[in-house]
Amino acid sequence: MPTNFYFQKGDGQGTTNEQRLVEDLIIESLKIYGHDCYYLPRTIVNKDTIFDEDQLSAFTQAYPIEMYLDNVQGYEGEGDLFTRFGLEVRDRATFVLAKRRWEDMVSTSGGTFTQQLRPSEGDLIYLAKTKSLFQIRYVEFQNPFYQLNQIYVFRLEADLFEYSSEDLDTGVAEIDAIETSYSQDLLEFQLLQEDGTLILKEDSGSVINEAYSTNKMEPVDNYDFDNLASIEGILDFSEKNPFGEISV
Repeated sequence: MPTNFYFQKGDGQGTTNEQRLVEDLIIESLKIYGHDCYYLPRTIVNKDTIFDEDQLSAFTQAYPIEMYLDNVQGYEGEGDLFTRFGLEVRDRATFVLAKRRWEDMVSTSGGTFTQQLRPSEGDLIYLAKTKSLFQIRYVEFQNPFYQLNQIYVFRLEADLFEYSSEDLDTGVAEIDAIETSYSQDLLEFQLLQEDGTLILKEDSGSVINEAYSTNKMEPVDNYDFDNLASIEGILDFSEKNPFGEISV
């Protein structure tokens, strides 16, 4: 049976007006039923070309955007598990993001994205409702499959992010507070001497020693160790082979 000529022109392709109408309805529904989120693109600091990963990733940008949480009855995944290392939370969620809203955000934000055509695996989503960070592990862009010959949404399958001292400097206080509370990076802390002078500080990722000189240290006196006579009562030098058989 042939397709409807008024909607698909007889060649399997929807008209521009119908495509735009469907897209507008989808964006409106996402704004009504969705949640306020922040999209955090990953900044590569030092990529390991062997394992294709970056242990020093930084997140310095956060863009507010609405997303629909596809899991209406709560998070999916394995949930809360008790392991030998303690409690692990393995929540999983699927976020729906409008394709046109993504294109508008990329084109107007002026930020740096791993790729501009679609969201990237490894980027983060901050759900303000539960104050949780999710890491994108897969981007599905063919569900629904070409309604009126167009793609309107991205489905972002994400897992609860396991924070491991990544740099969070987005300018959003509630997101940056995660780093302040849980970071174990030495450079996030400053060590002071008893007199109040700064010993360690962060400067371009290096550790710098300030106001430190050897003349403040007490001279080391090794006279007792240098004087062999003072230790004759401690060590027995009469034994020629202390690690072998006892000599007769």
